[in-house]
Amino acid sequence: MRRRSPATMSMSDIAEGFIKHTEQTFGAAHPTREKVKNARRIVVKVGTAVVTRGKDQRLALGRLGALVEQLEALVRSGRQMILVSSGSVSVGRQKLRQSQILNSSPLEMQISGPGTVCSRAAAAAGQSGLMALYDSLFGLMDCQAAQVLVTSNDFADADFRKNLSATTEDLLSMNVVPVFNENDAISSRTTAEVGAASPFRDNDGLAALLAVELQADLLVLLTDVDGLYTGPPTAESSLMIETYCPAVHDEMVKIGVNSKGGRGGMTAKMQAAWMAAQQGVTTIIANGKASDSLLQLVSGQAVGTLFDLEESQYMQERMEAERQNQDPEAPPQVPDSSRELAIKARDASRSLQALSSQDRANLLHQIANAIESETEKILQENEKDCQEAKGKISEQLMQRLKLKPEKIKQLGAGLRSIASQDEPVGKILSRVEIAEGLELEKVTAPIGVLLIIFEARPDALPQIAALAIRSGNGLLLKGGKEAARSNACLHKIITDTIAQEQPGVGRDVISLITTREDVDNLLRLNDVIDLVIPRGSNALVTHIQENTKIAVLGHADGICHIYIDPDCDIDMACKICVDSKIDYPAACNAVEKILVHEALAKDGRLFKLQTALRDANIAIYGGERSCKYLSLPRAPSPRHEYGTAALTLELVESMDDAIEHLHANGSGHTECIVTDNKGTAEQFLRKVDAACVNHNSSTRFSDGFRYGLGAEVGISTSRIHARGPVGVEGLLTTRFLLRGTGQTVEKDAHICYTHKPLPIDNSAQAPVAAMANVGLGPATNGAPTGANGQTVSNNGQH
Repeated sequence: MRRRSPATMSMSDIAEGFIKHTEQTFGAAHPTREKVKNARRIVVKVGTAVVTRGKDQRLALGRLGALVEQLEALVRSGRQMILVSSGSVSVGRQKLRQSQILNSSPLEMQISGPGTVCSRAAAAAGQSGLMALYDSLFGLMDCQAAQVLVTSNDFADADFRKNLSATTEDLLSMNVVPVFNENDAISSRTTAEVGAASPFRDNDGLAALLAVELQADLLVLLTDVDGLYTGPPTAESSLMIETYCPAVHDEMVKIGVNSKGGRGGMTAKMQAAWMAAQQGVTTIIANGKASDSLLQLVSGQAVGTLFDLEESQYMQERMEAERQNQDPEAPPQVPDSSRELAIKARDASRSLQALSSQDRANLLHQIANAIESETEKILQENEKDCQEAKGKISEQLMQRLKLKPEKIKQLGAGLRSIASQDEPVGKILSRVEIAEGLELEKVTAPIGVLLIIFEARPDALPQIAALAIRSGNGLLLKGGKEAARSNACLHKIITDTIAQEQPGVGRDVISLITTREDVDNLLRLNDVIDLVIPRGSNALVTHIQENTKIAVLGHADGICHIYIDPDCDIDMACKICVDSKIDYPAACNAVEKILVHEALAKDGRLFKLQTALRDANIAIYGGERSCKYLSLPRAPSPRHEYGTAALTLELVESMDDAIEHLHANGSGHTECIVTDNKGTAEQFLRKVDAACVNHNSSTRFSDGFRYGLGAEVGISTSRIHARGPVGVEGLLTTRFLLRGTGQTVEKDAHICYTHKPLPIDNSAQAPVAAMANVGLGPATNGAPTGANGQTVSNNGQH
């Protein structure tokens, strides 16, 4: 395929190429930044704190050069860039002070020193110097810039505004970067006159006004801190705000002093940003001193503080929804910070761990009873979620969102099933006599505080909560916004029951995060959160993996394979392949590629498989070999997750060829072989490196409920800690208990080590109740459960 030359590429092609490049460089866009990633006309305001050095207020040439490089890259990507630059006064002061020194005698300098420089004179002297620098820097990048000076009074003139728009459009059409600045040399406005009667008070206000006037898609205010903080950025207690909402943050934010060289400060930036956002211009306050910060934020990374009217309204709606689920007679409370939520969860988890196994089991029984008794209320809140989501999500997601009375009953039964499991905490894994009278035990223990981010599926919330309670862990939950009301209702039922039955543990052991920004704040709290388990899109999982120091348990892709061996039963193979895709195409354990031994193409069995797939309305795409020999449309890539009723079919020469292919292109989730040759099957099971490896069974069996774990918090493809479906055992770690009779080390001179294994007695870990065959998943409805050709009932959505 001939590559298109830049001259023949459309602007949309160029923009798409830039997006792909930035995703490869910086990662996938954050869910709240889709608008930012798609912005075409962008106003960038660079403040005095960015363009000058802090010590002597001279220009920071390296930083300006890096900024121009980023602006040029964005212009080449098809963006229309408009720059609002501070710094002319600082440049002018430097020039005029140097002139004073050169024109003064040594005696005059010794007596009076350099005189003060008027700001207007400094602006007049500095504007030409600053623009000359921009001309040089842009010229080196084969890009052009043009200066536009304005004053506050100009905007009162309708003709001026019309001409301003026309001039800017002309410059942008020629890929010229307009460089705006307030003409401080002739401005008639004084500090006392700024206010409601003035269109803007500084370059932050000018940038916001231009963004609105010129109908920009995005406004970026670059400063010397990472964004808007709840307090001084250097204070340990201060938290950066990812998404600003006045109803949430106005009382929390405390602004410090202004920048040294400019008129504006964070207050001016915050006011300008919110003014622009209210007029429909998405705005970000970010750190202009950080490397590639402009490219990162334009690529959709969670950089800086976002000001967006829709996102703000979303946060406010979630906060109001949470208030509706609180006791109406309770006094209003200020929301806890992310750190406070995590610390409270840790403290409460220690109280939970101190409960006996029977107490924790009884608590789960009471929660199950409470959920069942509030079925009507849960369904009412769920119906509101479903009505609001209509037309906004796919039918598959709607089915996951929808709750029914039968599902509520299954949830209650599932919680009782988890309660009846063996006591997981304190289970003795090994006992060793270190020396005479000195015994060491290795026992299971809770991890501590878990952060679970899950998809728009409300039934997952009580499942995850039950696993955390049984394993003695504190829990922070973040559900999909589509299920906000359902999640809030279920969370209130669970925490109310905990507070009533175990007041010593209290509600704080399980917190529900209701705003997007709180998740990003929580990801920074590696000192109080021990494990993150994300369940959602590839973009979400990748974002979390790349933006936290906390251990992450999960998987970003679910690219599962089925290899069909020459010694297979073709009818069984057809049945397994169809079920592995059709049972739930969007699931992470659905098959995405079928690897067929080429012998099946020669004897006609491959045709039978293709017919079965097409009869099930599965779209078939070809790999490199099958495209050539079977005339199939080419798959998007060798490693592609469809998430729909589609898959890739590829031919392989042998089982080893298949294993090599799936190792190169799979995600290590679930791999399957269909064969009647037990020797071949055992080789496949031993050789394949994946979390779940199947023989003659649907890939859809890779699920916590179907594995008998009662429920799962997710599926892990990592090789450390848990792997595969993660149930109660995956939420545990270990610790050592050493019991002695006064032994001391003393350089090991007087101790005789025996290291003798001792028998293990876990009789105290027996189940607290006997409830067989009760789980959280769907009923099997008589689906076959034998070892040969197993499939999953079509009502399963795990």
